[in-house]
Amino acid sequence: MKIGYVRVSKSDGSQVLDLQEDAMRALDIDPSNIYYDRLSGKKDSRPGLDACLKALREGDTLVVWKLDRLGRNLTHLVNTVQGLNDRGVGLKVISGQGADIDTSTAAGKMIFGIFAALAEFERELIRERTLAGLSAARARGKKGGRRHQLTKSQVRLAQASMQHRDTNVSELCRELGVSRQTLYRYVSPKGELRDYGKQVIEGRQ
Repeated sequence: MKIGYVRVSKSDGSQVLDLQEDAMRALDIDPSNIYYDRLSGKKDSRPGLDACLKALREGDTLVVWKLDRLGRNLTHLVNTVQGLNDRGVGLKVISGQGADIDTSTAAGKMIFGIFAALAEFERELIRERTLAGLSAARARGKKGGRRHQLTKSQVRLAQASMQHRDTNVSELCRELGVSRQTLYRYVSPKGELRDYGKQVIEGRQ
């Protein structure tokens, strides 16, 4: 079965889906098997795409107008299609630079393999730039990594509070403005300092 996914970047009606819908119908895709999103492709949550991916079954083919309708970026695109391949679902692109991609054919798989290689290259570039940036920052006396969410006085308060059995952890978290999971990064349920807590107390970050 062919299942279509169409998307426009705006929800105010200034962009229409007609062109994409017509292309889907030309491939005899039933309108009930076409899923829609009206939002930016950079959004992490896309209800239409999520529902579409959930509806796909082994042997089905996902049809999109262009590659940029499907992925937020190259890495997300490759990961999405790899997930489809793992489930035995094909991908067909109707138009644009990826119009030759049809993962149900040998040629289409080869072309997509090139995209996968580019995505890996992109990830390595990002990693190298991040490491280079951290190295340069350290050379200037700056430390990288996640900033702590609790101050030294808050860690001390958490430490003292958790040492009392009658402490209400939920109320303590509300007072500190953090989640229970975050609190436990700094102190144990018995009030013992953990790595994050020690770093704050010792002024390492």
